[in-house]
Amino acid sequence: MDLANILVHVDSRPRTSARLALAIRIAERAGARLTGLFAEKAEAHVVGTVATWPSAQYVAAAESARNAFAAATATLGGRVAFMDANRGSDGEISRRFVAIARMFDLVVLGQAQDDAPVPAKLPEETILESGRPVLVVPYVGTYADVGGRPLFAWRPSRGSARAISDAMPLLKSGCDGLIVEVSRKGEERDEFADLLVSNLATHNVAVRYQHFVVDEISVMDTLLSAVSDHAADLLTIGAFDSGANILFGHGAGTRHILAHMTAPVLFSH
Repeated sequence: MDLANILVHVDSRPRTSARLALAIRIAERAGARLTGLFAEKAEAHVVGTVATWPSAQYVAAAESARNAFAAATATLGGRVAFMDANRGSDGEISRRFVAIARMFDLVVLGQAQDDAPVPAKLPEETILESGRPVLVVPYVGTYADVGGRPLFAWRPSRGSARAISDAMPLLKSGCDGLIVEVSRKGEERDEFADLLVSNLATHNVAVRYQHFVVDEISVMDTLLSAVSDHAADLLTIGAFDSGANILFGHGAGTRHILAHMTAPVLFSH
C-alpha cells in the first residue's frame, strides 16, 4: 500500500522537532498528507472545588506546538493538518490517540522519555491497539531519512511478514537491506528464508540474509548489535508476536526494543 496519509505525534518539548523532521521527509518522498496530533499530559485548572479544562497552560502549549508544526511543514503546501487530542490524563490521551491513529496509513511517535509530558505507554498501546504500522523514533539523535539501510528482524511468523510488507513504502529503491534471523541453540533456521530474499529482490530491494544462533546472549541484544553493525537507518519487527518459537514477541522482547532502540523502528502487530 502506498503511503498517502501520515500521522505524527507532537508535543511542546524540543524533541518533537526530530521526529517531525523525519515525518516530513517521509511525506515529501511519498507525496503524502501529514497530520500533526498534539497530545500531552496536563492538569485541569482548579479553583476551590471547580475544575476547568483546558487550562491556560495546556492551551498555550497546544498553540505553541501548532505554530511550530505550521512553520516546519511549510514545504508540504496544503498537504497538512493539525489536531488537538484535547485530553490531559494518561488513559484519556492514549484512548483518543489510538482511535485517531486507526484512520491513518502510518503513525510516527517518539520513544518514551521519563521527563516528557506524554503517557509512558503511548507507543506500546498504539502498537497494540491501532492496527496500524507504527514508526517509533529514538529520543536521542537525528534521523534525516529512513529506508536506505533497512534491517528486517525475521522469524517465521505473521508479525515478521507483516512488518516487512508495512515497510515497503518506506524503502528507497536499490536500498542495502539485511534480514536477521536469531535462533536459540538447537533450533534450525527458516528453510524458506531464500524465498524472502527473492521476494524482496522483485521489489528492487537488495538484501542479504544472516542467521545467528545464541545461547547466553539476549536475542534482542543480538538484534540491536546487528542494527549497529549494519549501520541500519530502519529496523522492522513484528511486535507482540505469537507462536511456538517466541523470540521477538509477547511483551518482553518488544518492550526491550522500545526501551533500547538505536535507530527508528517500524513495529507491526
